[in-house]
Amino acid sequence: MDALIGRTALVTGGSRGIGAAVARRLAREGAAVVLTYVNSAAKAQAVAGKIVADGGRALAIRADSADPAAPAKAVEQTVEELGGIDILVNNAGVFAGGALEDHSLEEVDRIIAVNIRAVFLASQAAARHMPEGGRIVTVGSALTDHVPASGLTLYAMSKAALTGLTRGLARDLAPRGINATVVHAGLVDTEMNPADGAAAAFMRNIPALGRYGNVEEVADAVAFLAGAGGRYITGSALVVDGGFGA
Repeated sequence: MDALIGRTALVTGGSRGIGAAVARRLAREGAAVVLTYVNSAAKAQAVAGKIVADGGRALAIRADSADPAAPAKAVEQTVEELGGIDILVNNAGVFAGGALEDHSLEEVDRIIAVNIRAVFLASQAAARHMPEGGRIVTVGSALTDHVPASGLTLYAMSKAALTGLTRGLARDLAPRGINATVVHAGLVDTEMNPADGAAAAFMRNIPALGRYGNVEEVADAVAFLAGAGGRYITGSALVVDGGFGA
C-alpha cells in the first residue's frame, strides 16, 4: 500500500494504543510519520524503530499536550525535521471518570487542556503549514452521543467539544483545500480501557456487536480519511463503535 507516499503525518500520543496503530498504518501507506509521547519514551522509540526497520521514515518526539506551547512546537519540529506536514492526527488524550461532585478544578483544567485546547492549538499550528489536500483527523469518542453510565460527564464533555471544533475547522480551512474530520471511537481494547479490565464484562454488552474493538479498526478509519477516500469528507464524524450508540 502506497497511497500516502510523499506525505508527512504528525500523530499525537503515538507511543501506544490507537495512536501507535495509526502511526504504523499511515507508515504502511507510505507516509513519513512523527509521533509524540509524554512518558513512554521506550514505547515511542519502539514504534518508530519498527517503522524504520520496515523501510519507512519515522521520528518520536516528546510533547506534553498539557503544556500550551507543546502542540505548536511539535508541529514546528515536524516541519523542520521532515520538511512539511500534510496530515495531523490529534489522538493524544486523557481520561477522568468519577462522581460529578468529586472532580477537582485541577482535574477539569487538565482534561480541557489535553483533550480540547491541545487539539485546537495543534490544528491551528498545522494549518499554517499544510498545503492543499491537507487533512486534520481527530480521535474523539462514542461518548459524544451516548453516555451509558454515570461517572463519565467530564470526559464526555471534552470529547463532545471536538465535534464543534471539527465543523469549525472544516469551514475555516475548506477554501485552502484542507479537510477536517473526527473519528468517534467506541469501546476499544487499550491500556486505558482493557478488554480484561474490571468493567469489561459490563461494557462489552453495550455495543451491538458485543465485543471490544481493536486499535487497528480505528486506524483503518483514520487512514481512510487521511487518504484518497477522504477527499470529499469534511466537517463530519466517522463513528467506529461496533454499534455502541445504536
